[in-house]
Amino acid sequence: MKAALWISLGIVFYAYIGYPLVMWACARWLKRHSSVAPIRPGVSIVLAVRNGMAHLPWKMHHLFQLDYPNVEEIIVVSDGSTDGSAEFLTSLSDPRLQTIVLDEHCGKAVALNAGMRAATAEMLLFVDIRPRIAPGAIQSLMNRFADPKVGCVAGELVLVDDRHQPVAGAVGGLYWRYEQWIRKCEASYDSPVGVYGGFYAVRRSLAVPQPEGIILDDMFQPLSIIRQGYRSVLEPRAYVYDEWPKKTGDEFHRKVRTLAGNFQLMQMAPWVLSPRNRVFFQLFSHKILRLFVPYLILSALLASMFLAGGSHFYAALAGLQLLVLLIALASLTTRLPLIDRIGAPIGALLLLNTAAVVGFYRFLITRGPLWQIWEAHRAPQANRTADAAPPEPPGDASAE
Repeated sequence: MKAALWISLGIVFYAYIGYPLVMWACARWLKRHSSVAPIRPGVSIVLAVRNGMAHLPWKMHHLFQLDYPNVEEIIVVSDGSTDGSAEFLTSLSDPRLQTIVLDEHCGKAVALNAGMRAATAEMLLFVDIRPRIAPGAIQSLMNRFADPKVGCVAGELVLVDDRHQPVAGAVGGLYWRYEQWIRKCEASYDSPVGVYGGFYAVRRSLAVPQPEGIILDDMFQPLSIIRQGYRSVLEPRAYVYDEWPKKTGDEFHRKVRTLAGNFQLMQMAPWVLSPRNRVFFQLFSHKILRLFVPYLILSALLASMFLAGGSHFYAALAGLQLLVLLIALASLTTRLPLIDRIGAPIGALLLLNTAAVVGFYRFLITRGPLWQIWEAHRAPQANRTADAAPPEPPGDASAE
């Protein structure tokens, strides 16, 4: 029981604290530099849309007004939309626009593949329907491709916090900053194992078709490019603004989908688990190990409770774990100012680990495409205008 307790706690500590510190040390002392220069290659923007009329008029105006001069194509793929999205797209007249209409709902991967096949520019820029791209962001992405060993560049996501419930706000606030910091350390050392899928670019010559039905295209594509010997990097000056779900329940469903996608990725692309994968250590430590954390937390709790009868130390340890669990549950079920401030980060951790368990269950039981479990979050459209100024960037950013 003692071995089970300390091994479990040790692995949890490594997953959340030890590995980030290892990456920080690698980024500090084993940093890989890459060249940056002002270049302007041609860009094909690829956007997959499913019933997007709540956002599409704003989004298309936004894309038509982008300040990057070499946007050669804006390819929008309607994935079996039934709300008039396809009809709206075909009514637009910008000469750069190519509309591809899929009669049946086939999933984002199929839609992206259709857009990639139609693209002709040197660079592919993948965007989602909600995010707002800041002025100069595309140029900042393209500058990183001056290094011939860079195959994928992702932007800097700034999440807009607009009256989110405390736990949902903690996931999109504290936890997201923590994740971004780890990714930046990974990018400085070599490459992050995933990128923000709403705004990233790849060399078209390196892009590979997505497996049909895959959820995590923003992991599969960068990892495939890394597999070819290139780097995936982050550009902290390329700001893009988005909003994650305000309600804790909606955020939970979003994380269930994402974490189920991790299991699916390993099933559809087993090569990511091979030691030949250059970033296998990062993938295992950052993504795979966390899928086991909820079971290790439960193991540590049960072991400490078993040992509590014969030791004041283990009794106190079990009590501390139960107290943390109660605070986390309280943050999910009550709205008291003190609980919100103290408990929201702990509640976010409980939400994420519960989502890992539910995501694994949904991965096992879902018949047919796994994307069926996703209910898209739609951000409110109040104050969502094409001419709205983006929020100020969070402090000064410097190149990796």
